Amino acid sequence: MHTKIFQELVKIMHHDYAGYIDKKGWDNPNFYETKIQELESRGELTAALFSEIVQDYLLDFKDPHLFFNIMETDSQKEYDNGFKVRRYEDKLYVTSRTNEDRLNRGDAILSLDEIPVLTLVDKHQRELMETKAEREDWRKVISHYNVAEVINTKGEIRTIQLKKYEKARYNAQHTIERMDTNILHMTLSDFWDHAPIDNLLEKHREDLANTKNLIIDVRLNLGGSDHSFNNLQKYLFPSGVNKIDLSYYNMKVNCTNTNADLMIHSIEEELEKMEDSEYREELKQWKEETWEKHRGMGFVNLNKENAMEEYEITGLEVPENVIVLADNYCGSAGDIFVYLCKQSPKVTVLGRPTMGVNDYSNLAVMQWDDQFELMYATSRLDSLDTREADAEQGIKPDVYIPWTPEHINKDLDIEEAMKLLQEK
Repeated sequence: MHTKIFQELVKIMHHDYAGYIDKKGWDNPNFYETKIQELESRGELTAALFSEIVQDYLLDFKDPHLFFNIMETDSQKEYDNGFKVRRYEDKLYVTSRTNEDRLNRGDAILSLDEIPVLTLVDKHQRELMETKAEREDWRKVISHYNVAEVINTKGEIRTIQLKKYEKARYNAQHTIERMDTNILHMTLSDFWDHAPIDNLLEKHREDLANTKNLIIDVRLNLGGSDHSFNNLQKYLFPSGVNKIDLSYYNMKVNCTNTNADLMIHSIEEELEKMEDSEYREELKQWKEETWEKHRGMGFVNLNKENAMEEYEITGLEVPENVIVLADNYCGSAGDIFVYLCKQSPKVTVLGRPTMGVNDYSNLAVMQWDDQFELMYATSRLDSLDTREADAEQGIKPDVYIPWTPEHINKDLDIEEAMKLLQEK
């Protein structure tokens, strides 16, 4: 069974995945298929081990917008180490924790299984996929190790046996808080659905209409759909009609039969639960004008049809100043949001470059036996054809603030935002 699933997955990656032409010859499916067959014949292939092997295979495509997961059920849970880290120089600093109560924020990992951090950086370059320490994602790497050597904030060193915990449930955050008379602070942790954002804007409509300064925090934003922030756009731009250049996001969509089937199914599921007429119309158009109209045609240029080059936003006089806080934990629709913000003369983006995962986007979802799930891109940005190969990922901030361990106990980004607003 697992061999058949893997063969179908490889077929998708070689035909339906939007990066298949760019990345032809990068992968080595035969090596992984042999490994799967050998384990399967010995009765040693568990769902978790199969998932690990497939994830390792997918690393060859060097695409952070590509996922293979075990689908979560009552009997099938997702696990992690119960904490998150960020590298600074030769240490991995604990920035947050969920279930791992033996570690505190500010503790730092010196080594894993007696291998120093800088050696691990070289060893796991494939998984980390980054050249800057502050952008590395260590979650998968740490899960392969058993013992961590940890130093606390007092300089005391100890070793702990790493454990696996049931992954903590994600708590969405869509909030507006008043920082002082003239400053509102908005936090948006995802763009999955327009309703929480629209409700937030409606609830605080009077506050927004009478506030000079707005700080929008998307440092952690899990993406979703750019339609979700439609009603927020007017607050980002000055009064009057603002012409927006979205040509950076001109793209071609790979309209294979498989992609059309999966995307139409996904859109129809979304339409069943969506009540807002405007959003329903946009989704129906996406379904009919892209996937039904071009089914089986391969890569299709939709730029002229979608008029991506010309986009108008009618802005408002207030707030007068908007500061957007960004970081590399902001991706997908979060990338697009920050890119849009950078086009407004009244917005300053502050922090670190976003995740930058939209080179290949508009993910389709393929599922097998309600057990495994592959999420892969169906669209490709035209700008890849002219971009330098070593160009840094992500949308760059106007004011760059490097991440340091000082960020763990002090919000340096907010401090800089407040300073900037005082100057304005």
